[in-house]
Amino acid sequence: MALSICESHAMSEVETSRDDAVLTITLNRPDVLNAFNAEVHKGLAAALKEARAPDVRAVVLTGAGRGFCVGQDLTEFREAPGDIGARLRENYHPNVLAIRALEKPVIAAVNGAAAGAGLSFACACDLRIAADSASFVPAFINIGLVPDSGCTYFVTRILGPARAFEWLASGRKLTASEAHAWGLVSEVVEAGALAGRGAELAAQFAALPTRGIGMTKRLIDHAANASLEQQLEREAQLQTAATQTQDFAEGVASFLEKRSPRFTGS
Repeated sequence: MALSICESHAMSEVETSRDDAVLTITLNRPDVLNAFNAEVHKGLAAALKEARAPDVRAVVLTGAGRGFCVGQDLTEFREAPGDIGARLRENYHPNVLAIRALEKPVIAAVNGAAAGAGLSFACACDLRIAADSASFVPAFINIGLVPDSGCTYFVTRILGPARAFEWLASGRKLTASEAHAWGLVSEVVEAGALAGRGAELAAQFAALPTRGIGMTKRLIDHAANASLEQQLEREAQLQTAATQTQDFAEGVASFLEKRSPRFTGS
């Protein structure tokens, strides 16, 4: 029987906690609805590095208080904002790429407003669940900006180009129920039940063959821009790798022995 590991670490304005194989990352500036500043970017980078540990098999990203994340803290722009492109490349892009690089499932538990780059980060995760109090706002156009931090990339793939344009170019707010109807989130739960449901879902994924999930994530990421021939070849290569994992051997053995599998993520 596996020992239960429950621990937490505070890192400036981002907190992490562990429960067995699940790492929860919490953006922790509730007074400003977890808006991004330089410290949040640093803390998130450290948390995503922690998430790379082999014994972490699923990740939950959420926010403290009433908001998930409302994007950039504009008080950092009281002076001249400088080169916004450089800010994106230095702070936002590495963390978006780090989420996608994780060879394990990442679940966004959207507890409140997800706006601007906060929306981008939610969409960078592998799936999203939402509290019934959550909202989704591509706020960029409302102040004369264009979507960034991967927003156009992820939203287009989730919703399709026509609906992505309709939404991102209008900047209108979606309720949790509308986001569910559109397919932006997979599930909506009562606000008080979100943390528990996020932990439950993450634990379910953590009990599955982690390397197989990671390779599935890679295949889906490449599918949109691949030809059929390219995708067939990539599937064949990764299927060969999958058959060399211990979880594949366990899956076959458990099937033949008519018992539940005990996957270890290796």
